[in-house]
Amino acid sequence: MRRQLKFGIGACFLGVVCLMALRGSADTRLAAKPSKAKGGVTFSKGVASLIYDKCSVCHHEGEVAPFSLTNYKEIKKHGQQIALITQKGIMPPWRAEHGFGEFLGERVLSDEQKQMLQDWVKAGMPEGNPNEAPKSPVFTKGWQNGNPDLVVESSQGFDVGASGDDVFQCFVIPTNYTEDRYISGVEVKPGNRSVVHHVLAFLDTSGQARKLDAADPSQGYSSYGGVGFLPSGVIAGWAPGNEPTKLPEGIGILLPKGADVVLQVHYHKSGKAEEDQTRVGLTFHSKPVDKRVRTAMVINPFFYIPAGAKAHEVRASTPLPGDVTLISVTPHMHLLGREMTVVAETPEGKVVPLVRVSNWNFNWQMTYGFKNPISVPKSTQLKLVAKYDNSVENPLNPRNPPKGASWGEQTTDEMCIAFVSYLVDSEHLTKGVEAPGFPDFGGAGRRRKK
Repeated sequence: MRRQLKFGIGACFLGVVCLMALRGSADTRLAAKPSKAKGGVTFSKGVASLIYDKCSVCHHEGEVAPFSLTNYKEIKKHGQQIALITQKGIMPPWRAEHGFGEFLGERVLSDEQKQMLQDWVKAGMPEGNPNEAPKSPVFTKGWQNGNPDLVVESSQGFDVGASGDDVFQCFVIPTNYTEDRYISGVEVKPGNRSVVHHVLAFLDTSGQARKLDAADPSQGYSSYGGVGFLPSGVIAGWAPGNEPTKLPEGIGILLPKGADVVLQVHYHKSGKAEEDQTRVGLTFHSKPVDKRVRTAMVINPFFYIPAGAKAHEVRASTPLPGDVTLISVTPHMHLLGREMTVVAETPEGKVVPLVRVSNWNFNWQMTYGFKNPISVPKSTQLKLVAKYDNSVENPLNPRNPPKGASWGEQTTDEMCIAFVSYLVDSEHLTKGVEAPGFPDFGGAGRRRKK
């Protein structure tokens, strides 16, 4: 039987894979009774620091994961699951191929770390000396980035119907600042993960969004396939698996004075009436910013994936208009996506690997920050190759029998985009030097016309 489609729920997905792992045959289960595992691994020596570093950021109260892993009691309770799903490579949820690009916070376990977890479980999950264990991680309740300077949200919850087409609802929130500000951190908190497919936070300095809002009797206004006006920028995006943005000193996203934030929330109905009140927390830089973050879109909206195709290939490319430094990449596909490779090819023909996701999963869409920012010259081409599986063998295929698929906003349609964020080398805002000729949209910040 085909699985029921219910997306935007990383927690649900995680719970399912844990149960699947535990339902394996008896010979794949780990022995629960103590054994003489070599190395004397204990929770205090080895296991605690590994779990805290790789797992606890999602596995704590109020976050996407279905259970908490922040102390010995919690981790021991789920020890069998942890050992099995890490051995299978299901967790931690890191989709980028190791070695094809280098990333910050790479959540990949080495073979030695996986074996350590196996040995610990086989040994009966001993605690060891509690005084030797690292301190349990402490997370700010509600916000991973700490309390934001500004919380952007609609004035009340939005009612989502039980069934029917996806809904794209836009909520207009004035900021009322009298001067430009630079954003250092962005954290999107879906109010109801069972129906929130994705969230985009746009800027408007034209007043058009307010007019659209006033003309629509519903809360906010409905806009399918866009926001109904030319945005002044975009400051945030969220999809299942994406984590909060936190930028270092000197690098920021421009929030122009007087701008309205327009939250576009894509709702995928769950089969019952729901309510959502999604919030976005913004943290501002307190010190001068020298460079703005901009984003290039490597995009191909003109494709068709035939029914039955198991590895249909779609390509896209876009040139960079100047010397820039690449800082992150975010691949995006829907349910038929299986693989995406993104590279930067310089005018001299040098190919720089950015990211390869060889086992795409719609429930874990991530932004991959480069461990070492990548400088590339003007006219460098950002290129992607994506592959799609529109066959009956794809368990996430929303149509049985399969039907041809093309670009569209519905969850059951498809997309082919990679968002590549960058800094302009020639820009030095602290010296009054801006960067003309680079698009404002991707880095937020088209100012209000005087």
